This record gives sequence, structure tokens and C-alpha cells, in this order.
Amino acid sequence: MNLTLAIRSAFAPTGKLRASINLGNPILAGRDADGCPCGVSVDLAGELARELGAELELVVFDAAGKSVEAVAAEEADFGFFAIDPVRGQQIAFTAPYVLIEGYYLVKNDSPLKSNDEVDRAGQRVVVGKGSAYDLYLTRELKHATILRSPTSPTVVQHFLQEGAEVAAGVKQQLEHDAAQAGGMRLLNERFMVIRQAMGVPKSRGAEAAAFLAAFVEKKKASGFVAQALQRHGISGASVAPLE
Repeated sequence: MNLTLAIRSAFAPTGKLRASINLGNPILAGRDADGCPCGVSVDLAGELARELGAELELVVFDAAGKSVEAVAAEEADFGFFAIDPVRGQQIAFTAPYVLIEGYYLVKNDSPLKSNDEVDRAGQRVVVGKGSAYDLYLTRELKHATILRSPTSPTVVQHFLQEGAEVAAGVKQQLEHDAAQAGGMRLLNERFMVIRQAMGVPKSRGAEAAAFLAAFVEKKKASGFVAQALQRHGISGASVAPLE
């Protein structure tokens, strides 16, 4: 899709292109040795700024919900989110660029063996507040109780502090935290696949949304997303199929 002045203005009405970066998902973003934001989403933000010919400004958050709110309130111009119908009320999503697995974690002595045993009365499931897992499980769980930790990286800590029965989140984050603390295991299979996409406020118009959608497809097709995952040493996530 051809870049026009109207599209550039839609993306960067303040003169800078403000990217909402969520550090709560380690597969997509984190901090380097100098404390600077880095990762797949940061790389994609840089590429979009280059294509638009705009100066990039990173607006960094520690949780997905805060990152979503910033874009919905137009305090940032675009961001990187798991596709969800609640978020889609205000944000126009592209097709996914990365697929991520969501898993359940329990203590080694838990009687739970499979995912279908989680949604039962008396089970407390800890999720990161406002995360894709929170939104999904809020809709899907009918009997279990959801407890919310402030961010996704604090889920396991909250799970242990509360003495809860289940923790839910990004497989790699759960595995890392379980290895650090010990005495925990993942259940047998993923409970959901996160479709990680880019998004722009719907108020910016259909042309801006279409430009961003085309940008994502181009970056998948060129191998840029796959190379970014490899460059940052990310395993357990896969490039989404072309649309």
C-alpha cells in the first residue's frame, strides 16, 4: 500500500511516532544490558518508523493492559497486542505476526493432571491483570475463580504467595519462573494460542489500519519477523502464517 501524507499524519499526529511497548511479555520485548527496551516488537516499531519516515518514540509499560489503554486513549499511536474482541472495540488489529502458547502451571504435588480439570469450583487461577489470558479465561472459565497479579511476570510470585491452585500465562515465562523457584510443573498441553498482532486506534481511519496490516504481511513474508525472533534468542514462538 502506497504511503500518503494522510497516512503518515494519521500515524504520527504529534510529529513523532509513539510505539506502545509491553515489557510484560518476554517473548516480544525486554531490556538489554544497558536497560534499553529491545526485542521483536521494538524491532518492528523501528521498521514502521523507517517506512513512515517518522521519528520513533518508545512508550514503555510493564503490563499488557496498560499498553492497550495507552493506544486506546491515543497516548500512543500503535502497539503490539494479543488479538481479543474486547480490545478490538477501540483498536484495529492486523493479522497476527507471531503465535504464542498459553499454559497452566501447578505445584508438583497438585492432583491436577490435565487442562479440563482446571475449571472446577474451588480452583483459583492466577493471571496477569489485563493480559490476553485474563480476557480469555474471564470468558471461558465458568466455575474456577480468577485471581489477578499486577503484571504477567509477577504471576508465579502471586501464585505462590496466595497458595493458589493454578497459574496461567506465556509458556516460556512460566517455565523460567518455575525453574527459579522449583517444585512446579506445566500441565499437559496449551490451553490457548495467542495471536500476537499490531494495532492502531480505530479513530486513525481505515487507510492507516490497512497500511499497518500490509506492513505486517510484508515483514512476515520477507523473513524479518523470523530473523528478529532468532536474533533475540526467542524459542517457543512461531511466525504466523501469511494472510
